Amino acid sequence: MSGAALAVVVVVVFLLALYLLQRYGDLRRQQRMVLLGTLLSWYLCFLIVFILPLDVGTTIYKQCIHDNENHPTPVTQARRTNHTDDKSSVYPTVSIPKVCEKPWSYIPDGILPVFWRVVYWTSQFLTWLLLPFMQSYARSGAFSRVGKIKTALIENAIYYGTYLLIFISLLVYVAAHPQWKLSWRELQTIGITAANTWGLFLLVLLLGYGLVEIPRSYWLSSSHAYLLDKTYFKAAKMATEKASAEENIADVMEEVAGAHESVTHNHCLRKCVDTIITKCPTEYQNQMGRIVESSRGEQNVLLSKRGLVQLHKNVISAVQRRGQAQVQWSILLDQAFHLEDIAKSQTSTLRHFIHSFPSAQLHGWMHRFIYTPAVEWYWECVFRQGFYRLLAVLLCLLSAAVVWSECTFFSTRPVLSLFAVFVQMAEKQHNYICIEMVCFVSILFLCVCVYSTVFRIRVFNYYYLVPHHQTDAYSLQFSGMLFCRLTPPLCLNFLGLIHMDSAISHQDRIQTSYTSIMGSMHVLYFISDGFYIYYPMLVLLLCFATFYSLGSRCLNLFGFHQYITDDHLTSDLVDEGRELIRRERRKRQKAEDGQNRRSTWRERYEYQGATGRSRAGYTEFKDNQSSPVTEIKSNVITFNRRDGEEEEEEQHRSLLRDNSSDEGSPNGRSTGGRYRSLSPSRTGIFDDV
Repeated sequence: MSGAALAVVVVVVFLLALYLLQRYGDLRRQQRMVLLGTLLSWYLCFLIVFILPLDVGTTIYKQCIHDNENHPTPVTQARRTNHTDDKSSVYPTVSIPKVCEKPWSYIPDGILPVFWRVVYWTSQFLTWLLLPFMQSYARSGAFSRVGKIKTALIENAIYYGTYLLIFISLLVYVAAHPQWKLSWRELQTIGITAANTWGLFLLVLLLGYGLVEIPRSYWLSSSHAYLLDKTYFKAAKMATEKASAEENIADVMEEVAGAHESVTHNHCLRKCVDTIITKCPTEYQNQMGRIVESSRGEQNVLLSKRGLVQLHKNVISAVQRRGQAQVQWSILLDQAFHLEDIAKSQTSTLRHFIHSFPSAQLHGWMHRFIYTPAVEWYWECVFRQGFYRLLAVLLCLLSAAVVWSECTFFSTRPVLSLFAVFVQMAEKQHNYICIEMVCFVSILFLCVCVYSTVFRIRVFNYYYLVPHHQTDAYSLQFSGMLFCRLTPPLCLNFLGLIHMDSAISHQDRIQTSYTSIMGSMHVLYFISDGFYIYYPMLVLLLCFATFYSLGSRCLNLFGFHQYITDDHLTSDLVDEGRELIRRERRKRQKAEDGQNRRSTWRERYEYQGATGRSRAGYTEFKDNQSSPVTEIKSNVITFNRRDGEEEEEEQHRSLLRDNSSDEGSPNGRSTGGRYRSLSPSRTGIFDDV
């Protein structure tokens, strides 16, 4: 293959990172530098994960060649003679080298060291320097690039001061040791060790949560009743968040209206106020005069440049939070309606899935030819439960294997780590495909447990990854920072699980190219022989804490409601969410009925208008010769028809008024069932967020 596998993996991983960025970010409207930094950080982290199994296979092949050169395998040669008695003459035993089969994904020498060096140091530059600076730049409320850069530098000076203090402490420790001499290589190793130690500390926390929560979520998701109750619970919470977001943006708009009223058109701060107004939603911009009248006399605004900067920052945050709440509310309604349709289909005698509100997506070619209503009914009502439970059992076995290996990977004689046992068995048979598959499945499962937790956690309103293009720039960059900091220690931990890291296994083996770039961890013995070995064992305690939902119960005590089945507050929120979903169903049903009625009347009026126009030539001659009685009758008929039309128009207006809450406020949803972004368009590379 000679590097062809490496090229294929590079292209596939780029497409994967681009798809995730398109799902969570807005490629057309967000800043180009934000998108580029996030895409590059995700791409480099995924590259490390997908190419590390190829590095392991290549290293095992090199180890086989090295063993043959130093310790040839004794083989007895025999040659058959051509005598009629078919006796063979046996020759003395000689030592010949064992045949080492080259793996299909063998990467030539010199490629991987350069590749790992570029990928690792680029990711570290992103996570420790560029992305934190871009975070502060994007979140700043300054009105100029110089002001944003100044704010970013001040915030990051405080941020980097803490990490610089940790690095200096390790440096003093190494310098005070009499056996060590500081060199550039050892300084690099100290920096890498400090970064990996911080990453491993966070990695074990996220891994302990994901190892339990992912199998349990699939097992519980096999029950439609559980999913429906949890959706009701989310609806009750989301309704509160949506109302809070609306109140927050209303308060911020009052402050903007006060600033708009206080600053005259010839004031030096007028340009800043106009910039803030452009960031406001369109409906608030149109009602700015009314807001000024309602808020006049209630507040006495004393404006300054710093106050406008903070107001600008608040406007950006409030608009983004409101857009996220509206889109999430629409998505949650669709999920609730779909789960209620599943509950109805399970008790129905028809083996066809019927949607209460069919969208334009159901009329695509896939739903017409492949995922038909019959196929959807069999999947949702028959096969889905068994498939999810089988998947949950497999994931549970993988989780148990990871926990066992994390607690026993330091034992090399006997080998207790299950992943190391599988890799060594495949190594004896030179089955490189099996080696790479074991490595790929193992490291992919570890990444899913860690990365899925990163995508699911929410730190108040500062960090939250929202699908359907609703994630803000700050959260995108923060996720890129977390990925770059978690991936290197995760890969080192995986190499320790399969006994390919000599700093942990203490075996005389050829190191992988990735380990050679990371440097020898023996520079800091208390980390390589202590923290790296015993700290991962805490994953067992974290798994028990996650299994008994200790974290969720603690959050409930502090007022952050979590879904716990045996909690009374949870049942109350489920009932509240059920009532909210019923109300929204009635509202949407009324809106669709009104739309169908309008379309029916429109078609009927168009047909009557076309018929009247076709008969115009015949009635014209009759009208000229009609009597006054005929004119009176025609006037009466016209009057009655106008009364009927006015009554129908009044019904249409009442329907529109009933649905005003849906159509008047943007809900993040366009025609055809597609979700649209609520963020303003950006053209420049350094435009305001």
